[in-house]
Amino acid sequence: MREEDSPSAAPTTSADLPEDENLWLEDIYGEKQIAWVKDQNSKTLERFHDGLFDSISGDLRTALDSDDRIPMVTKRGDHFYNFWRDQTNPKGLWRRTTWDSYRTDSPDWDVLLDLDALAAEEDTAWVWSGAMVRRSDNRRALVLLSPDGGDSHRVREFDLEDRTFVDGGFDIPAAKTRLAWLDDDTVLVATETDADSLTTSSYPRQARALRRGQSLDDAPIVAEVPRDHVAIFVGSDIRPDTETTDRAVIVDAIDFFNSTMSFLDLTDITSADGSLSVEPTAWADALNRVDVPTDVEVGFERDLVLFRPQSTWKSTTTEVAAGGLAIADIDAVKEGEIAPRVIFTPDAHTSLQSFTFTRDYLVLELLADVQSKLTVLDLGNDFAESALPGVPANHMVGLGAVDKHDPATANDFWMVSTGFLTPSTLSYGTLGPSDEAAGTNSDEPTTEVIKSAPAMFDAEGLSVEQHFATSADGTKIPYFQIGADDLVLDGDNPTLLDGYGGFEVSRTPGYSPVVGIGWLSRSTAGQKSDEAAGATTAGDSTNTLPAGRGGVYVLANIRGGGEYGPEWHTSAMRENRMRCYEDHSAVARDLIARGVTSPKTLACAGGSNGGLLVGNMLTQYPELFGAVSCGVPLLDMARYTKLSAGYSWKAEYGDPDVAEDWAFIKEFSPYHLIEDRQDYPPVLFWTATSDDRVGPVQARKMAARMQAQGIENVWFFEDTEGGHSAASDNEQTAFTRALSYRFMWNALTGE
Repeated sequence: MREEDSPSAAPTTSADLPEDENLWLEDIYGEKQIAWVKDQNSKTLERFHDGLFDSISGDLRTALDSDDRIPMVTKRGDHFYNFWRDQTNPKGLWRRTTWDSYRTDSPDWDVLLDLDALAAEEDTAWVWSGAMVRRSDNRRALVLLSPDGGDSHRVREFDLEDRTFVDGGFDIPAAKTRLAWLDDDTVLVATETDADSLTTSSYPRQARALRRGQSLDDAPIVAEVPRDHVAIFVGSDIRPDTETTDRAVIVDAIDFFNSTMSFLDLTDITSADGSLSVEPTAWADALNRVDVPTDVEVGFERDLVLFRPQSTWKSTTTEVAAGGLAIADIDAVKEGEIAPRVIFTPDAHTSLQSFTFTRDYLVLELLADVQSKLTVLDLGNDFAESALPGVPANHMVGLGAVDKHDPATANDFWMVSTGFLTPSTLSYGTLGPSDEAAGTNSDEPTTEVIKSAPAMFDAEGLSVEQHFATSADGTKIPYFQIGADDLVLDGDNPTLLDGYGGFEVSRTPGYSPVVGIGWLSRSTAGQKSDEAAGATTAGDSTNTLPAGRGGVYVLANIRGGGEYGPEWHTSAMRENRMRCYEDHSAVARDLIARGVTSPKTLACAGGSNGGLLVGNMLTQYPELFGAVSCGVPLLDMARYTKLSAGYSWKAEYGDPDVAEDWAFIKEFSPYHLIEDRQDYPPVLFWTATSDDRVGPVQARKMAARMQAQGIENVWFFEDTEGGHSAASDNEQTAFTRALSYRFMWNALTGE
């Protein structure tokens, strides 16, 4: 725990606040605090761990472990890599196969690393965090392993042929590390070495050039950022061919939405014998800073520099709209002569979500009123535009390059199509003419379905609709409704409202066995069990719903997200934060007005920033809901900057230590909005001890304060592992999600 994180620290605005009686719970691993957690867990499980809970949890675990899931792969060299968890391998297997084998129904997998065996051998509950294969020969990889499911991970070099960790290879202790290969024996790494190496947000602030066999302390610092910035991020663009220049990239993340990017050509720091210089002065001389406003996101693709501004950018030559995409030649950028060419401009209904390069094409993934759309730009034909067909309504289609570095797959792509009621389909396609080695010469995109996932829940009789609610300021807020196609509009349908509304994260259609099994497949019995009928701990004992009513799931696309681009997000930041809560409550009211549900049969659920969302539904709009499930949440907005990684989110919410900011932050700080009243809906707070991003203490404190005030139906559960997702493996995922659904179903139906 850092000094500024200690429970004795308090915001400068503390004069405006009552005494925080729960500061003691901020000691995450204290003996007294863990005893409190265990007592809370025992009470919650005693109440909700029943036969229905076991049924939901078991069904979720079966679905998550199913061998029929699509094993998504990444191509490196001649192999296709996959990470896989199932019932036999709960920690997971890192494995690979060939293309011919992958296309079959039962691929022959070559297991590289068995995490369950490794965890047993090393007595550490390792959780997979990813791997970075060396591009030069595809022989070595940097494997990232979290000891507890948190954001901190250990990095170890792995030999893909010998299937062992490299003796004397790169081995970086657990931290919130970012790194990238520079050459076979050098990595660019940003990690923790001492107290001065971290920002106030708990992320690395120094980048080092680390050579094989060298200790971290001896590796020279080649770049660093101020302590009050969020982090330094590093990357590289290393290609196996000689047609393009290999580069290193360094990003100074000033806050969550402002940054500067610098790059250097590795040839500029390569000596005559072919070795890379690690001298800080050589790096400083070679670095090129991209001189654009700090809210312009910068990216690279070979000799192109890409720009996506968060607000309208008026360069010396043109104007790029917020959320637009522009390009410039890298040589001009080096000379400081940036004349961006606009290649995409959003409109009131359409936003750019992401983009993918093959060798000869750029594919834009767009949302038009939260409906997926793909546009192809021809790099060799002056960015000529065409549409990629086959995108159904109310579905999401994602696209990624297979391997643009391999001539045989240079313009090939993966396409994943999914919908609320449609299991995912993986297709393989080619854009335009490809090399003869690929065996295709068609000028039209061609696709082939490679694998389809089976249905994990019964969707017969269910349908998807899109509606729009009107928020307090007149803005139209889209939302998806999934329920019976003959839904009775009498307000008696158990309905779950989901949302997020922050950090420009878009919530889009997608097939979720967890939602399908946990909610959509549930139906009311029409009467309470004897246990529920006699209980006073959850649910409304006078509320008996008609038999056979199924769960309705609703996904709201509120402001703060990115569904309509950056301005949809920025319009609900800081002093305008209340808009996202007004939007969510507007969707709730629209559902009630349309007869889909009623306050006694409407629940809301959210995690992380979504936990802050539903925390505000609980405290500001309790009359609209019959249950609230609040996961890994932010809730104490007076101290959030002093807890875990909270300091990094000041740009989103404001700084509570600045009086002018606290004036608006306190209006959406659930921990400080709790009133001495008893009409709050039942609420479950769930979190994980090992969450090192938001941390468990905010959920702890919120539950403790509400319980101390005598508010009924306040429940708390804290798992020990799993990090911010509370999901270190499929068993934990099934358990925590089943608890959430069991709680909400009981609160709404009494069953």
